[in-house]
Amino acid sequence: MQFDIITIFPKIFNYYLNESIIKRAQKNKKININIINLRDFTNDKHKTVDEKPYGGGPGMVFKIESLVKAISSLKLKSKKTKIILFSASGKQFDSKMAGNFAKKYDHIVMIAGHYEGVDERIKKVIRNLKLEISELSIGPYVLTGGELPAMIVVDAVSRHIPGVLGKDESLEEKRYGVGVPMYTRPEVFKFKNKKYVVPKILLSGNHKKIENWRKQHQK
Repeated sequence: MQFDIITIFPKIFNYYLNESIIKRAQKNKKININIINLRDFTNDKHKTVDEKPYGGGPGMVFKIESLVKAISSLKLKSKKTKIILFSASGKQFDSKMAGNFAKKYDHIVMIAGHYEGVDERIKKVIRNLKLEISELSIGPYVLTGGELPAMIVVDAVSRHIPGVLGKDESLEEKRYGVGVPMYTRPEVFKFKNKKYVVPKILLSGNHKKIENWRKQHQK
C-alpha cells in the first residue's frame, strides 16, 4: 500500500510514522509512506499556499494551483487509487471502512487541509482526472488540521494489510470484538489497602469458557 500525504507541516509525521508497527511495516515493504510538502509546489518566494476566501469571512483557504501541482506530480492511475480530503462534514471513518480500503485500494492520497479548508474546485479537478475522491471525518469534532486524521487513516488501514501485524489473528476485530477487558501479571495488585484481582475464569485454563466470557464482556 502506498500512502501519500499532502501537508504544509511535514515534520509533524516524523515520529509517529517511524515508530513501532508502522515503522516495521515500512521496513518490511508492506507499506510505503510519502510526505509531500505543499509549499514545494508554489512559485513565489514566500511559498504561499493560502489566500483569503472570496465573499469574505474569517480564516484562510488553500489555493487550488499548488494542490493541483502536488497531485499531478504523483502521476496517479485511477484504478485502485483513493484520494481523501479531510473535512468535519465528511463521512465518519471507522474500522470497517479501514478494512475495505485495505482490500480495495493499493494507493491512498490524503490532503491534510488547514485553516478554513481548501478551494472547493479541487474536487472537480480530481474527478475530471477520473480519480476517486471522498471527504472523511475522524469524529464528531473539528481539528486544526488534517495531519492527525491522516496518521489515523495510515494506522487503521495498515493493520488490515496482510503481514503488517504478523498474524491475521492479531486483529482485535477478528478475535472477539473491540473493547474486551484484558489482564496480565500480577494476578493480585495491591494499592492503598485494596486488592485488585484478575477474574478467576481467565486463570482456569478452560479456553472454551474463557472465549465465552470474552464474548459476554464485549463493549
